[in-house]
Amino acid sequence: MAIKNLLVLAVLLSVIGVSVANPKGLDLNYYKRRCPDAEAIVRRTTVQYVSRQTSLAAALLRMYFHDCFVRGCDGSILLKSPTKDAERDAIPNLSVRGYEVVDAAKAALEKKCPGVVSCADVLALVARDAVLVINGPWWPVPLGRRDGRISRKSEVNLPSPFAGIAALKKNFFDKGLNTKDLVVLSGAHTIGISNCGLINSRIYNFTGKGDFDPSMNPSYVRALKKRCKPTDFKTSLEMDPGSVKKFDSHYFNIVAQKKGLFTSDSTLLDDAETKTYIDTQVSTAGSSFNKDFSESMVKLGFVEILTGNKGEIRRKCAFVN
Repeated sequence: MAIKNLLVLAVLLSVIGVSVANPKGLDLNYYKRRCPDAEAIVRRTTVQYVSRQTSLAAALLRMYFHDCFVRGCDGSILLKSPTKDAERDAIPNLSVRGYEVVDAAKAALEKKCPGVVSCADVLALVARDAVLVINGPWWPVPLGRRDGRISRKSEVNLPSPFAGIAALKKNFFDKGLNTKDLVVLSGAHTIGISNCGLINSRIYNFTGKGDFDPSMNPSYVRALKKRCKPTDFKTSLEMDPGSVKKFDSHYFNIVAQKKGLFTSDSTLLDDAETKTYIDTQVSTAGSSFNKDFSESMVKLGFVEILTGNKGEIRRKCAFVN
């Protein structure tokens, strides 16, 4: 999609799209005076990267989620540590990629408006614009986040792909998100990519008796075993087979058929509210999913943010000033 068309679409969606409740001091026009081209600069950079490698959309969305769930949306996942003990060095984050996109957008902003736009805001915008490049939903991004100065590997406690519904709900509740946000944001797995290493025990030795998880569709297990041998930990897997390049509601169809790749996908059928949402999206061909996803992403962007005099505005996203 051409940059010009993206800009036009963004303006239209901002008029007819998602409402923004703003209890924490962020502002859609935060950079209007000091860096009026900030969003256009970030969008241009994001389009350049994601249009060449569309799988970056999922990677950047995942990076944003991982950032917000540890110390809030403060860009702390972007920090590097000489002793390899920052968030990005934690096991769940070793496969996070797309840092070069954020760094490129930040560098472009520093040339135009040095010391003004935070890395936390850059990441929030990049995640939104990356999804838009692959024709996914748009959402407004209120701005004004400040960058955190602390990033600790020991604090990375993300929702686990092996977790059941109770643990997942607690993870989300602890961040001020609700059960609907849980199931809606899980829908991002429609463009997700994983690997055999994360599901081998689920399909080959679930209880230690050479069995598979009984919550899985047996035909799906057979298909996975053809792709993943017992000692294969690297082969990639689409989380929404046949739809991974398209941001849509097809993920919910997969889950409803008991073909969720992770336990955290399948367990969405174990809760009345999440199951009802899935069933509704299946029966209505995802009629509300894009709007719901946009609203949940706006909520995610407010999680434990730093504003005012807290934190800083990093000059380079990988290092504190």
